[in-house]
Amino acid sequence: MSIIDIMIFIGYLAGIVLFGSSFYRKNRSASAFTLGHRNIPVWVVSMSIFATYVSSISYLAIPGQAYYSNWNAYVFSLSIPVASWAAVKFFVPLYRSVNSPSAYTYLEKRFGPWARVYVSLMYLFTQLMRTGTILLLLALPLNVLLGWDIAAIIMITGLSVLVYSLLGGIQAVLWTDAIQGIILIAGAVVCGLVLLFSMPEGPGQLFAIAAENHKFSLGSFGVSLSESTFWVVLIYGLFINLQNYGIDQNFVQRYMTAGSEREAKKSALIGGLLYVPVSLLFFFIGTGLYSYYTAVPGILPEGTPGDRVFPFFIVNQLPVGLTGLLIASVFAAGMSTISTSVNSSATVIFTDYFKQLSGNPGNERKRMKVLYLSSFLFTVLSIGVALAMMNVESILEAWWKLASVFSGGMLGLFLLGFVVQRVEKAAAVAGVAAGVLVIAWMSLSPLLFRGSAENFASPFHHYLSIVFGTAAIFITGFVLSLIPRKKPLKE
Repeated sequence: MSIIDIMIFIGYLAGIVLFGSSFYRKNRSASAFTLGHRNIPVWVVSMSIFATYVSSISYLAIPGQAYYSNWNAYVFSLSIPVASWAAVKFFVPLYRSVNSPSAYTYLEKRFGPWARVYVSLMYLFTQLMRTGTILLLLALPLNVLLGWDIAAIIMITGLSVLVYSLLGGIQAVLWTDAIQGIILIAGAVVCGLVLLFSMPEGPGQLFAIAAENHKFSLGSFGVSLSESTFWVVLIYGLFINLQNYGIDQNFVQRYMTAGSEREAKKSALIGGLLYVPVSLLFFFIGTGLYSYYTAVPGILPEGTPGDRVFPFFIVNQLPVGLTGLLIASVFAAGMSTISTSVNSSATVIFTDYFKQLSGNPGNERKRMKVLYLSSFLFTVLSIGVALAMMNVESILEAWWKLASVFSGGMLGLFLLGFVVQRVEKAAAVAGVAAGVLVIAWMSLSPLLFRGSAENFASPFHHYLSIVFGTAAIFITGFVLSLIPRKKPLKE
């Protein structure tokens, strides 16, 4: 790696940390830390929502998935317009009317404190898994580039993001997200163009090789629920993206930072729709990598894992200067998502636990200490998760499985409260219990039911665990809400 590339990367990393930390003077209260004075411009909130979608999972794992497979996973992105519309029509007005930094205040109002605790815990577990996955993916290109120890890179990256997330609060997160979003788009466009014009026989060869090997396929259109068909991924994407927009603290908190409800709606729509073409670019990069290494055999070491193909290309095939830009782009994608998770998780811990348990006593200084400590502990735990995942074979597959498990059907409880007007606490609790049992059965059956007991295992694809878990919660709660209550006997 050239001195120029190293200078570009280190300059980017230092610049982001210093820029984010510069918001410290505007971050002296709990309200500023969590909501940023509610005057963030539309374009900044939009880019922040987009950057939250585009993590290093997108930047590295999606090209790796497309390299070894096809565009089946892109179907996930095709569900985003529906979720964006739902956010504009229903979710943004709802949360702006609740007027709380936490997405889970609404559930407490509908069902009581137990609902807030349950869903907020599921959110925190999911964010730990996601942030750990992203930290690991960020470490891969530097490991390939410089041979640095992956564990050391994970720890340095996590602590770097912590510095500006902690000092600058949500304002630092949003503004650095906006900058990082622009950088990561630029990096992806550059890489796509380099691949296109690096083919020995010209750009057409890329498409010819890819088409010949069915790399543009969106998957089978069959009706099987045990395979990753077009319909299975589409349904999975619809539920995950409705969950993102409808109940995910990362998104809901951004609705609250905009200056008005109208601006929040614009941000939700633009931020989500922008991901659709950009994710297409990531799949194109993965397909381009396949065509390139097919046309120029012998360059890529045999047996290279999918998640490391793109980093290998960045290191060995890009000209001086562009390598540094692409590494900065990868880190931009990951750091934006990590900083979002750190701030949002600290906000949940502060709003849903500290304020609830303590009755919100103490001065502003004590509240800030709680937010700082929460940010620090979340980051340390995320680093631990990343270190534990270092030997996972497919990071994208692992992430999607973990997201389905830890989401715990929280979307089902939200939809139950949002759609059904009269639902008793007992019906909601029963619905959650049913949903958790369904998710546990679908997720753990390969481990629990083996040999002669495998007939009891789930026949469905693991992507559908969130779908059936959500449906179980909603249907159980809805049916029980129809049962008339017995009126108390009059004396």
